[in-house]
Amino acid sequence: MLLRQLEYLVALARARHFAKAAQACYVSQPTLSEGIRKLEDELGIPLVQRGRRFDGLTPEGERVVLWAQRIIADRDAMHSEIQALRAGLSGRLRIGTVPTASTAVALLTQPFCAANPLATVQVFADLQAEDIVNRLRAYELDAAVTYQSSVVAHDFTFVPLYRERYVLLTQWSTPESQPARISWAEAAQYPLCLLHPMMQGRQVLDAVFETVGVSVTPRIETDSIASLFAQVRTGQWASIVPHAWLHVFGVPTGMHAVPLVSPQRTERIGLVLPGREPVSIIGQALIDAVRQADIAATLERPPHQDTPAAQPPPTT
Repeated sequence: MLLRQLEYLVALARARHFAKAAQACYVSQPTLSEGIRKLEDELGIPLVQRGRRFDGLTPEGERVVLWAQRIIADRDAMHSEIQALRAGLSGRLRIGTVPTASTAVALLTQPFCAANPLATVQVFADLQAEDIVNRLRAYELDAAVTYQSSVVAHDFTFVPLYRERYVLLTQWSTPESQPARISWAEAAQYPLCLLHPMMQGRQVLDAVFETVGVSVTPRIETDSIASLFAQVRTGQWASIVPHAWLHVFGVPTGMHAVPLVSPQRTERIGLVLPGREPVSIIGQALIDAVRQADIAATLERPPHQDTPAAQPPPTT
C-alpha cells in the first residue's frame, strides 16, 4: 500500500469528481483511477461506487477515507517534527473559529508567531460549530476555537480558554437612562438584531430565552459580530453580543453594554485539537501559546472604550 494511493482516495472523497481529484493531485485521471483500483485490490474491497461518473464511496470506502486522512496527517506531522528538530518549527498552522470566538484566536496567534518566527498561520473565521467538527475529523484544521458543548461528544483534546458571557448592546439617549443590568426577559422586548439561527452563538441565546419562557423574533439576522455592532450604531436596533468582542471594539460612542442577568449565563470556550497521541508539534506549540496568554483576564480589559466596560454582576 502506497501513501500516494491514500492521497488519491482522500482527494476523490473531497472533490467528489475524478478529474478534479486528479487535478488536485497533479496527476492524470487514469493515473488516479489506477491507483485507487490497486488500493481496492490490496484491501480486497470496493471503495468507490462507479458508474458513468463518480457516484460516491462505498460504506467501506468511507471508513478507509477516515483512516487515510489520519495516516496522511500523521505523516505530515512526522515531517514537521523532524524539520522542527533541525531548524525550528515551520509550516502553516490552520486554525478555525466560530464567529463569537474570533477575538480569542487573535490573542493566540500573536504569542504563537512570536515563539515560532518561521511558521505562518491561516485563520478560517466564521465557521459553524458543525463545520469545525468535520474539518478537525478530516485533519483539514490543526486546531479550532469553539464551544465546549459543541465538541464534548467527540474524541478531541479540549483546552479551556475563557467563559463567554453576554451583554445587551444598545443606545440610550442619556447615560442616566442606562440600567446597571438587565434581565433576558426584558432584553427580549427590544428590537433585536441577532446572529443567524443556524449558528452556535445564536442557539445559545435561544436556549436562554426558552428557559425564561420568552421567544424572540429578530428583525435582522446576520452571520457577523461586526455587523451586529454596525446595526446597533444606526440607533434602530439592539443586540446581544459576547463580552469578548468589547475587547475589539470597546463600547463605541453612543452605545452601552449592559450585563444580562436572570439568569447569568456563560459558555465555556476553548482550544480544540484532533484527539491523537502524540499531539502534533504545531498543535503543541499552540498549547504552549495558550499557557503564555491569560486570555480570560485579557478579555476583561477592553483596550478602547468611551464608557466603562460591562462588568460581570456580583455572584450571589
